[in-house]
Amino acid sequence: MNKYFSKVAVLMSCGLLACSSSNTKPLSIKFSADSSTIIVSNIDKPGLLQIKNLNLTDSSYSELISVLQTPTELDSSIREEPIAGKYEISDSNIVFSPKIPFVKNRTYLIITHVNAKFGDAEQIVKSSLSTGIKPMEQLLNR
Repeated sequence: MNKYFSKVAVLMSCGLLACSSSNTKPLSIKFSADSSTIIVSNIDKPGLLQIKNLNLTDSSYSELISVLQTPTELDSSIREEPIAGKYEISDSNIVFSPKIPFVKNRTYLIITHVNAKFGDAEQIVKSSLSTGIKPMEQLLNR
């Protein structure tokens, strides 16, 4: 129960910090040059600092950034399931290193609540804010 509340607190804190941040660069999610890791960059500084200070376990980080292998038209026998790995936080990004190397020609879905927002200034003015934090989703092809 306490674990659940800490995860919810992390998500809410990151979402609230993202709403008040002035970072205008969109979140970047891409493979490293050698495609051995996934790099999440352009994270709002206050949110990144708060994530660094939480000392979360890898399972807690997976609540913020989930990496899933996904079926494709070429190989529909693959099930959509999470990829196990380690998360490393630097001064400017979060790096996901899979336990088993990424497979060439396979598609991966990354779902993250980092920099997630309830809405932007335009939505506030128009009173069209959403009732929850919407995660960002990105498909990456290895």
